Amino acid sequence: MIIPDSAKRILESAALAHLVTLDPDGSPQVTCAWAGVEANEIVLATLFDQRKLRNMRRDPRVTLSFETETVNEIGLTEYLVIQGRARVTEGGAPELLQELARTYLGPEVVFPPMPNPPPGYITRIGVDRLGGVGPWTSGN
Repeated sequence: MIIPDSAKRILESAALAHLVTLDPDGSPQVTCAWAGVEANEIVLATLFDQRKLRNMRRDPRVTLSFETETVNEIGLTEYLVIQGRARVTEGGAPELLQELARTYLGPEVVFPPMPNPPPGYITRIGVDRLGGVGPWTSGN
């Protein structure tokens, strides 16, 4: 699915992603993450192997939600929900985190704040479905 510009604006903002993965028993596991968009996929970076990564390797189905600061004409706060499939690859996390830090922390920040950070992991999420409240749901 092609991500519409209205949703890309949310993905390029400083809105935190609420990432839902599935634990081995099928229960949801939720974490917050910085997110960006590259080549019509959502991208996340993680320095260390974590539960969310183990979950996505085992079952790639994920849901993300983002709350906006926009209130629509009937008084509802707009939010974006994305369902998709994730793939985790090794390496590149420090560079992506530095890029995302410019949005989330400021243009001059250096992140991660450590010498020689580990290569980490990049997660790319292909979008299967958009939902929530906002212009990205038109026609869904």
